Amino acid sequence: MSPKRDYYDILGVNRDADAAELKSAYRKVALKFHPDRNPGDKQAEENFKEAAEAYSVLSDSNKRQVYDQFGHRGLEGISGGGPSGFEDIFSSFGDIFEEFFGFRSGGRRSRSSAQRGNDLRYDLAIDFMDAAFGLETEISIDKMETCKTCEGTGAKAGTHPETCPQCRGSGQFVRTQGFFSVKSTCPNCRGEGRVIADPCPECRGRQQVVVHKKVSIKIPAGVDTGSKLRLSGEGEAGHNGGPPGDLYVFIQVRPHEFFQRRNLDIICSIELSFIQAALGDEVTVPTINGEEALKIPKGTQYGDVFRLNGKGLPSLRSNSRGDQLVQVELTTPKSINKRQEELLKEFLKVDSEKLTKKIKRLFKGGAGKSVH
Repeated sequence: MSPKRDYYDILGVNRDADAAELKSAYRKVALKFHPDRNPGDKQAEENFKEAAEAYSVLSDSNKRQVYDQFGHRGLEGISGGGPSGFEDIFSSFGDIFEEFFGFRSGGRRSRSSAQRGNDLRYDLAIDFMDAAFGLETEISIDKMETCKTCEGTGAKAGTHPETCPQCRGSGQFVRTQGFFSVKSTCPNCRGEGRVIADPCPECRGRQQVVVHKKVSIKIPAGVDTGSKLRLSGEGEAGHNGGPPGDLYVFIQVRPHEFFQRRNLDIICSIELSFIQAALGDEVTVPTINGEEALKIPKGTQYGDVFRLNGKGLPSLRSNSRGDQLVQVELTTPKSINKRQEELLKEFLKVDSEKLTKKIKRLFKGGAGKSVH
């Protein structure tokens, strides 16, 4: 037989560890090696037993003092120094086992039969303008609802669910592993504590049925792709009197042929001739609320951006609005008449003369200078 391991090493704590450190360390080891997490693993079961034994000693100040002085031999014959003392450990740590493994050692599992229904998700695609102004619409979903024929009992009319004969209504069965007993969910009734001998013909004993339902939703102005709406209570029905889940509607906004979005601002582009850009002009620009006049100043360049204040999208969280940003693109005519050609040539001549004079000024006095 191999010698017993040091209790402090088993729990991974220093010899001066206080009660809180011991409890925390034991909890981690017990959860790691618990048989429910390691089914059929004999080594994990042995490690779990070791941790339980170590904690039973080190958590008791008298036993810990004896162990610190005399080691394992000093504990021989002392109650709690071996398997006989493990019942107290499982009793005191029942809350941990119940939370992580669904049972309470040495006692009946504490559980509520009422369960909240599942949440549902619906993906909804809407147009750009619907996102800008809001929308009231109707969607269709399939979801589980309480069977009206049996009123959620799962049993045929005139009958009732019966107590599970295997677990006798506890919803659990006891499995012995080594020196302690583990309570697990009863496979016969799946933890319900009751079985249905004569099931409802509508739901076949499932207590719920799939229904096709139409739900009205109101989409606020200003939503964007990724926006999420929560419809409380429109999810699937709960079990055994539990509340229903919620319905979450995820928004996808379709792209617009003219407008683009950046946060609350709307971005668009307009085409101007180089004559309009050079001389200035007043043009009409589409917005989500109709057309707006925009003054183009003389000398406007390609890529210049003009702002229409307050012509963007509304905020979901305040009364503010974004702006509309209008970017200029310059176009070159593909065909011109003879008169236009003459004027452009005259313009080119004058412009070339100006450019020539500018170049001469730049290089005036520079001739003959060497460059090092």
